[in-house]
Parts: sequence; structure tokens; C-alpha cells
Amino acid sequence: MIFDTHTHLNAEDFENDIPETIARAQELGVTEMAVVGFDTPTIDKTLKLSQAYSDIYSIVGWHPTEAGNYTKAIETRLQEQLTQPKVVALGEIGLDYHWMEDPKEVQEKIFRRQIAIARQMHLPISVHMREAVEDTYRILKDEKIHEVGGIMHSFGENEEWSKRFLDLGMHLSFSGVVTFKKTIDVQEAAKNMPIEKMLVETDAPYLAPVSYRGKRNEPG
Repeated sequence: MIFDTHTHLNAEDFENDIPETIARAQELGVTEMAVVGFDTPTIDKTLKLSQAYSDIYSIVGWHPTEAGNYTKAIETRLQEQLTQPKVVALGEIGLDYHWMEDPKEVQEKIFRRQIAIARQMHLPISVHMREAVEDTYRILKDEKIHEVGGIMHSFGENEEWSKRFLDLGMHLSFSGVVTFKKTIDVQEAAKNMPIEKMLVETDAPYLAPVSYRGKRNEPG
């Protein structure tokens, strides 16, 4: 049995063949999956999918590249959505210093705010971290994240950082990135961590593993 802990069947790439995609995944042993919504359209889609399919769960939150659009109205709506059946975590939330759609201060404010909501609602979080490992670690430590726990989505750091996030009580989820030739540090982190803290994901339709590079990734 395989649980895909992070996929985007709510992306436009899957608009025309969701049932077929799910069937292919089931044939390959993927029995359940979490579809992640990160803005208004994708959150709405994941909630519909988890209601329609017994093997799909929802993770909903506000992505760091959308931090500047976060409002009180969005927060109120998000809090309501988090109470819906089959919503299992708040995410993906975090920091993205690659695209830098909003200043670091704005991203941090919205990240911390959503962690507070997760704590209030007793939900784990799914963390997006891109080129922001030090600040992400600092914030998670400050916020005593061990009280709610969560997932470091598509973990892409070395073994030293993996140990530090594990010490915070987080699980690490590995995507197709771990198969890339240049990600030796990530491979070592995966090899040397406790198996009970390791999760897998596809981040489909993104991050297809080696031998499927350039193609649409799928939960299967």
C-alpha cells in the first residue's frame, strides 16, 4: 500500500482524465492520496475531489507565492474549509525565496499566522520550503511545531538539515527529486533517516522522477 502524501490532481493538467489517473495509480499500489490546494481555485477543486473519491483526502492552505493576496476574508474561509470532512492537514504553507513574489517579511507573517490556525484546529501542516531552509527552520522552532507536527514537503536538503527537522518532530516527504543525479545530498538524507519518519509523494504533475523527466508526473 502506498499513500501519495502530496499531489495536485486539482491542476489543469488532470482536467480531462482524473478517473483514469486514479485507476492507473491504484493498479500500481497507490491506494490513497492527499490532493493539495494552495489558493482559492485549487482549494475548491481538492475539496470536491475528496468528496467524490473515497481514496482522496484534502490538504488546504495558502501558498507562500500567494502570501500578498492573503486577507481576513480568505482566512475566515480557510478556517471553515479546514473543518470539512477529509481535510487532514493545513498546507502547503511556508517560504519561497526562489520566486520571491512577496517580501520575506510578508511570507513569514502569513506562514506564522497559518501555523497558529493549525495549532488552534489541532491539525498538522505541510511545509513548502524553497531556498529558505534557515528561516523555515527558525520559524518552525519558534512556533514549537512539535505540538502539531507535519510534513516537510518534497524535502530537498542534506542529512544535517534532515536531522534538525526531524528533531523538531517533523516527517520528511521525498519526491522524484531524490532520483535526480545531482541530488546526492538528498539521497544520503533519505538513506540515513528513520523509516518511520519517511513519507513519499509525487507532487504530480510536477517533479517527475528520472526516466519520466519531461512527462506529466502522476500518483502512479
